[in-house]
Amino acid sequence: MLTPKQMKKHLLLSCVCIIFAANAQSNKTKMTETISPPLAASKPKQLEKHGDVRTDNYYWLNERENPEVIDYLTKENEYYNAMTVVQKQFQKELYEEMKGRIKEDDSSVPYFYNGYYYITRYEKGKGYPIYARKKGSLDAKEEILFDCNEMAEGHAYFKLGGLNISEDNKWAAFAVDTVSRRQYTIQIKNLVTNEILPFKIENTTGGSTWAGDNKTLFYTRKDEVTLRSDKVYKHKLGTDVKNDVLVYHEKDDTFSTFIYKEKSKKYLVIGCSSTLTNEFRILDAKKPDGEFIIFQPRTRGLEYSISNYGDNWYIVTNKDNATNFKLMVTPESKTGKESWKDLVPHRNDVLLEDIDIFKNYLVISERSNGLNKIRIRPWDGKGEYYLPFDSETYTAETSTNPDFDTNILRYSYQSLAVPSSVVDFNMKTKEKTVLKEQEILGGKFDKNNYIEERVWATATDGTKVPISMVYRKGIKKDGKNPLLLYAYGSYGASMDAYFSSIRLSLLDRGFIYAIAHIRGGEDLGREWYDNGKLLKKKNTFTDFIDCSKFLIDHKYTSPEHLYAEGGSAGGLLMGAVINMAPQLYHGVIAQVPFVDVVTTMLDDSIPLTTGEYDEWGNPNKKEYYDYMKSYSPYDNVIAQKYPNLLVTTGLHDSQVQYWEPAKWVAKLRVMKTDNNLLFLDTNMEAGHGGASGRFEALKEVAKEYSFLLDLEGIKK
Repeated sequence: MLTPKQMKKHLLLSCVCIIFAANAQSNKTKMTETISPPLAASKPKQLEKHGDVRTDNYYWLNERENPEVIDYLTKENEYYNAMTVVQKQFQKELYEEMKGRIKEDDSSVPYFYNGYYYITRYEKGKGYPIYARKKGSLDAKEEILFDCNEMAEGHAYFKLGGLNISEDNKWAAFAVDTVSRRQYTIQIKNLVTNEILPFKIENTTGGSTWAGDNKTLFYTRKDEVTLRSDKVYKHKLGTDVKNDVLVYHEKDDTFSTFIYKEKSKKYLVIGCSSTLTNEFRILDAKKPDGEFIIFQPRTRGLEYSISNYGDNWYIVTNKDNATNFKLMVTPESKTGKESWKDLVPHRNDVLLEDIDIFKNYLVISERSNGLNKIRIRPWDGKGEYYLPFDSETYTAETSTNPDFDTNILRYSYQSLAVPSSVVDFNMKTKEKTVLKEQEILGGKFDKNNYIEERVWATATDGTKVPISMVYRKGIKKDGKNPLLLYAYGSYGASMDAYFSSIRLSLLDRGFIYAIAHIRGGEDLGREWYDNGKLLKKKNTFTDFIDCSKFLIDHKYTSPEHLYAEGGSAGGLLMGAVINMAPQLYHGVIAQVPFVDVVTTMLDDSIPLTTGEYDEWGNPNKKEYYDYMKSYSPYDNVIAQKYPNLLVTTGLHDSQVQYWEPAKWVAKLRVMKTDNNLLFLDTNMEAGHGGASGRFEALKEVAKEYSFLLDLEGIKK
């Protein structure tokens, strides 16, 4: 909320905006000269490590409760709004256009679980989902579990998570976040009386699971300062939350913990994970007061996940240097790794990502040559096959499959030009039933009007890097096309090609949209990830730059029309590439960017820091400190020309603290030597994921798209 003094400034600035709006529309340069951007106060602070001294002039911006900080962020927002006042109408039109493609009264494909069909649906004009179920038949009376539209009233941000139902179908545990800091409050609802029990469990991850006795709920709490999930508790219905029992405490600050009940319902599982290591503890789900036993003790570098079926455990693991993972099996009573036997061996060219277990089939999710593969394997070993997919820019993945005793596999499919569909596939007869394809309203969309391509750029070290792209038919490769290049490139997250009805607002105005599948993701296997992290992190940045050069050299676009976008760790990518090769880009969008790498990674009180050492390195060790400092965007801002920049953040962000982009923008303002646009847009009520509600989020996209389109001179 603005103070009276801030409100007065806001009103004065609004008047200035109105006065200059008419002239600004025809002469943006004149407006740029008239409205001066805010300058953050320079308060030098010396930061010393390993004998190296860095001077941080804007370190003070991390004082979240300091009125001077809030005032600066407010001024940046006012400046952004003033400079884009002529875009406001276009933003509204873009918003209505994007919203107009969405089926407002939509619903998910129902799935059957434990006697009920579960459905998530939306109603026209409402931004939040309604969770419902029907007993036994889709013709049965609907039972509304949660109407998030009602629950969100009075909150600027609302998120429902962690919804899970007890096995007797009488109790629902659910979690709510109204701040966007991912600190959820768990509550329990009696589904017979519709009463919400009069207690709250604060500061949790939102995740919880019911034991087989239908009265014991296990859940995970967070450290108040670092927000690391470090404790598992159990709550008994009818008892005071104050008496909840601590079941497990993860004391290693590089690990986080969680709890779930695996698919067979036989076991409760406590998981502990860091970037490179896993450990699990198991307990008979019917005996919640028993002691959890370790499945396989943590061993540095050993990653594994577990699934129970029949008398065996099935383990997806990198044991024995299986870089791309393999599937192993062990008897239920012998869980130590010395008893694990290969079932699906390791392959150098195929990444084994996950498995789904059914009574008669094992379904294996793989990745080969950068593309998803779904492999169907009967337990008798006869007649194994892959689902056929023809496109080179698609995403296919198994969906909600809670039932063991079925021949039906549910999966989803989409591509850059083909809307998402949900498919039921009979693994015995090989018959396919499309249950639902995303409906694009407005009557203008035809997937045949778009072309999908996958091309390969050559990186500086000779590595071939794939690029997926989509554009309207009729585009000429003459270097004049606006092109938005997106990438992430961290944590082994693969950026699969996906359909977006929102993206059509760019494609239909002549944009090419492209995804660079750079190292640091797992798009081409685990080695692809390993070669884009730690002391090889710069491969991520040079891959993106080389993909940009490829698109320019092959006349898809040119530096005058090339734009880049990335968020969070992808925002780090944006910061790095514009320090290294700013001349390649006309504009860049950096969403919640992780740009102050060294300072953040040296502060173990900041949420998530210690668990990130295996991704970025531990800067308390000089080798990693020096390497981080050599690419950290904030530390490497220099006096040079930078592209037009739109930087976004959220005041309550728990993943990348708001002060990182704020400091970065403040430093860029005084260092850059150009007159290009530089905007910082802070959502004062949201966190890492931006606004809540499906329509509010569209308003943020409309801002970003209007920024790009305005730079291209496209006004409608």
